[in-house]
Amino acid sequence: MWHDLVVVQIPIVEKILRTVAVYVLILVLFRLAGKRGLAGLNTFDMVVVFLLSNVVQNAIIGNDNSLLGGVVGAVTLVAVNAAVTRWLARDPRAARVLEGDPTTVVRDGKLVPGALRELALRPSELEHAIRLQNGDNVSDVARARLEPDGQLLVTLKAAEQSATKGDVDELRERLAAIEHLLTTLAADRRPPH
Repeated sequence: MWHDLVVVQIPIVEKILRTVAVYVLILVLFRLAGKRGLAGLNTFDMVVVFLLSNVVQNAIIGNDNSLLGGVVGAVTLVAVNAAVTRWLARDPRAARVLEGDPTTVVRDGKLVPGALRELALRPSELEHAIRLQNGDNVSDVARARLEPDGQLLVTLKAAEQSATKGDVDELRERLAAIEHLLTTLAADRRPPH
């Protein structure tokens, strides 16, 4: 029993190479699938992720059911991902190649022609994301852009933006000044006793 747990049944170098190869393959597949695949997981996306993990499992572990073999695969996967993440943080060119560029989907309250089709986004998904960011509909948006990481960044038109704490404080100060002026004017208009 202990033998099966700790004895790696395929060479460790092969296990590492298998893990790196599968990681690169999945990275390329997601890059080819585009930002939409990462923007938000719908039911179909979840099915693909679950099945994908099962499909590539044997490609990573090979003919090895040992605990140590699984640990080697897991450590390799985490290490490769950490290395790629750090590389992308330092090299904007690599980030652009591997992750892509942002795509503008709304400009001045109107959908950018073809952008939703290119990203495989439904208008209802875009409208939902706009509502989550305090807009009522597409016409409220100055610009919306889907980032390479799948996040939708929405900039509302100035008239549609919510008031900030600073805006409220400024209004309070102006109201206090108006109150003071009205009090002063009222005091000046009172007849002397």
